[in-house]
Amino acid sequence: MAHEREISEEQAFLDRALDALENMRDEARSLRDSAAVATMRGAGDLVERDVVMGTALSRLDQLAIGDQSLFFGRIDYLDKDELPGDTYHVGRLAVSDADLNALVVDWRAPVAEAFYRATGVESLGLARRRHVAIRGREVLSVEDEYFANEFGELQLPDDERRNATDEGLVEGGLALGGPGALLAALGRARTGQMGDIVATIQGEQDQIIRHPLAGVLLVQGGPGTGKTAVALHRAAYLLFTHRATLERQGVLVVGPNPLFLNYIENVLPSLGESGVTLSTISGLVTNVEVRGRDDEEVDRLKGDARMATLLARALRTRQRPLRREVSIPVGRAIVAVRPEDTVDIVERARRRPGNHNQRRSAVGRELAARLASRYHHRFARDVDDETGAINELADQIRATHEYKQMLQRIWPRLSGQDLLHDLFGAPALLRAAGRDLFDDEELALLERPRSATLEEIRWTKADAALIDEARVLLGPRKRPRSLLKSVDTGVLDGVDLDSFAGDIRAAAVREAQSLTSTVSAELDEAEFVTYGHIVVDEAQDLSPMELRVLKRRDLTGSMTIVGDMGQATTASSSASWDSVLEVLEPRRSPTRVDLTVSYRTPEEVLDFAAPTLRAAAVEVDPPRPVRRAGSVPVVELVDPQDFASALINAVRRESDFVAPGRVAVIVTAARVGELVEILTTAGIAAVDPRDQESRGLGADLVVLGAEGANGLEFDATIVVEPAQIARRGALAGEKSTPRGLRTLYVAMTRPTRRLAILATRGLPATIR
Repeated sequence: MAHEREISEEQAFLDRALDALENMRDEARSLRDSAAVATMRGAGDLVERDVVMGTALSRLDQLAIGDQSLFFGRIDYLDKDELPGDTYHVGRLAVSDADLNALVVDWRAPVAEAFYRATGVESLGLARRRHVAIRGREVLSVEDEYFANEFGELQLPDDERRNATDEGLVEGGLALGGPGALLAALGRARTGQMGDIVATIQGEQDQIIRHPLAGVLLVQGGPGTGKTAVALHRAAYLLFTHRATLERQGVLVVGPNPLFLNYIENVLPSLGESGVTLSTISGLVTNVEVRGRDDEEVDRLKGDARMATLLARALRTRQRPLRREVSIPVGRAIVAVRPEDTVDIVERARRRPGNHNQRRSAVGRELAARLASRYHHRFARDVDDETGAINELADQIRATHEYKQMLQRIWPRLSGQDLLHDLFGAPALLRAAGRDLFDDEELALLERPRSATLEEIRWTKADAALIDEARVLLGPRKRPRSLLKSVDTGVLDGVDLDSFAGDIRAAAVREAQSLTSTVSAELDEAEFVTYGHIVVDEAQDLSPMELRVLKRRDLTGSMTIVGDMGQATTASSSASWDSVLEVLEPRRSPTRVDLTVSYRTPEEVLDFAAPTLRAAAVEVDPPRPVRRAGSVPVVELVDPQDFASALINAVRRESDFVAPGRVAVIVTAARVGELVEILTTAGIAAVDPRDQESRGLGADLVVLGAEGANGLEFDATIVVEPAQIARRGALAGEKSTPRGLRTLYVAMTRPTRRLAILATRGLPATIR
């Protein structure tokens, strides 16, 4: 326990810092209120008002930390030349007093690095690092770590007594920053939402967070290493360090599913960053609602990189000359379109630059001009303005219904959904496009019955990536639609908006849009939004086609790729990190780093799960644990008729052990509803967190499909029928598969405290 004197010292500082923070908020509120009532006399005043208001609101948003601690640490540098060393308090945001003296430094500032990086071997000039536990406006405890100077001496207060404890720590000499604070954070009950780790970031994590912006950073980390939290803190750090660039270019965070995004959505706001886009891969593909689910073999095929070639070939089969003559009525005459008229036009169009829908206009214009010229020279040779007459006649031909129908056969205007629907619904098209690319069995798997309308199709996650690919080949179907805004005119007459720069110009444009008649463009679904930095979590589960979706959103080549090949569980998972990078094609040499220490997952769980990881034939070493939970995993093998009662007893037992923590029951996805019903019937409130009407992961007890458990954590986990999970994707007669074993490994490494196994049909060899 820390001395009362030290707690009192930090309490006095906290009171002072909170008062300074409130003064900063008052200044921002005053700025906001003055802008709201300012007199507007012209365009310049309007622009100034917009800038001031935006600045004030942004500042208030940054200063809103809710009930989280203002600061959590302090670093004292060694005395020099008989002068006391500098002291800095490290917190969520920078706070200064009325005289602009820094009281708290932002955790992302360079001066704060020593708080996370200092070790006994390399003190970085520190004499002391202090972890401060705060709840609301009260300091609860203080933990001090002292470092030796160049002579090996400690600068301790005269009455200092160090009461270090290694309770719960694994022996072995891992250098941990603030072990007491770290264990306290890990020991707290889960809340159903990922929290930030800003107060307990360790040295290897901090190096990743502060890695330079440029290029691709690949982070491999096993269960409990904090890779997701590190990736999110890196996004916050990069925004802080490169705000001028990244606020303009945007930051994208991609997760594996909506449940995972809900789990992490509070982390960045808690770090003061709310301008980050969170999405799944499917969410990046606009106007496609994912409602279906592919069989695993179909999912694997659709994610294969060969699908890009298949789509390109399929599109080429839609660019075809006429097979028979077509008649086009023009006035009282009939213009005949012969197949030979279209052969060379189609061939030339195929060689033109640009995408399919852009080239359609050229095909239509060239063919209409050819027909008009033939008609003119046959029936109207004595016209003075021959060129004008031909052009006018060509416009008449293009306007006819018959011509539009013919052009749609020759060079159809298509959306990505159109191309995919037509391809999968026509075996002949599939065979023509897939010849020498897929075998007959694979092509048969891709076939599906045609739907009457696109709205009826139950698109799958893999379909979304294919539609995105098709949109690149096709391009926008239409020009941007003009939306006229009818408002007061003349307010900005004589004001040159281009004379403003940066944020001022952006504000001027916003005022112009609200005060004058302007035309705004609506993006076509084939026009992609790009980002200055992309963070991808659970990247090991992305297929090559999904990685291509990401690559298209990459503006600068700056990405943070996070995952664990030992937890690759989807049918279309990439085979290795090398194959991931091969698809992404980094513009400069990528950097790979490994997170080797598991802070969340206890030693008992990692040791229990290690044989399963080894059996999955993945060349990935399990992480080293830093703590023990004090309870070994429980394995129960029961008769099938006793399964319901055994499940109920196991849930009640684990819930009592970890209360008020949260418990997850993990089973194959097909059995989630069955287990929820068993528990609900017994009077136990269990929910499927995917249910929009439920509390989601905030519920005390959830039942999860093993296929969607990546990245989540709970106080206790009950894995049901592990042999079924281990058989994921198995063929007849197979007992387990590498992918199934990896899925089981993920399921077993979700708890921070307790793991239980419940089975009726035997156990995988790795658990026996």
